[in-house]
Amino acid sequence: MMQYLDLTLLGIAENLALDEALLLEAESGRGREVLRFWEWPQPAVILGSGCRLTDDVNESACRADGVPILRRSSGGGTVMLGTGCVCYSLVLSYERSLCLKEIRPSYAYILEQVRQALLGILPNIEIVGTSDLATAGLKFSGNSQQRKRRYLLHHGTLLYGFAIEQVGHYLRMPRRQPEYRRQREHAMFLANLPVGAAELKERLRGSWCASEEWIRVPMPLVMQLAREKYAREEWIRRR
Repeated sequence: MMQYLDLTLLGIAENLALDEALLLEAESGRGREVLRFWEWPQPAVILGSGCRLTDDVNESACRADGVPILRRSSGGGTVMLGTGCVCYSLVLSYERSLCLKEIRPSYAYILEQVRQALLGILPNIEIVGTSDLATAGLKFSGNSQQRKRRYLLHHGTLLYGFAIEQVGHYLRMPRRQPEYRRQREHAMFLANLPVGAAELKERLRGSWCASEEWIRVPMPLVMQLAREKYAREEWIRRR
């Protein structure tokens, strides 16, 4: 049985730190598999761990509008968060399935379970590219991973009421694109799911059998990671 945690902390650096803290707790033997949800109520730009800030972000627009720029621990592309975007995080043991031990099979395994959870919301939901979920060629979920020796952290977003038109103002066109994108601008490439956050969370919790609420949040580790990593310019501007 998987645990779940529906918790948004007060600072965005702390929210990014909490995901890594859950992974480190599991890896150390103090934690378990967990499904976490969180949402950030204002626009924010989150770089993937290996993304280049100057390539991906219109920094002057972000600065003018007070949009924070941070960097997460997982790979994948740069994304925008804000109202109408559910973030979900999975900490999974490799013992759950042999598929999880390798990157591409692990995406297929996890995203198929998420896809099954969302069936009926929209027709023809597909796994596309390396790590996206889309319908009719329009992306509504991007995903990324951070991997340790015994556990992985899987990050995902689900758009359901997001102001898609704002993305192109703050993010540049990515240099690396999945073939199915066909060089489309952000506003022509993204889509919202036609249900609310509560239903999305319920569907994912059911799909992952996450029925036991996680109580012990490792706040000292969260605050340490936020202070020493996620809030530091050296981490954010590392590339």
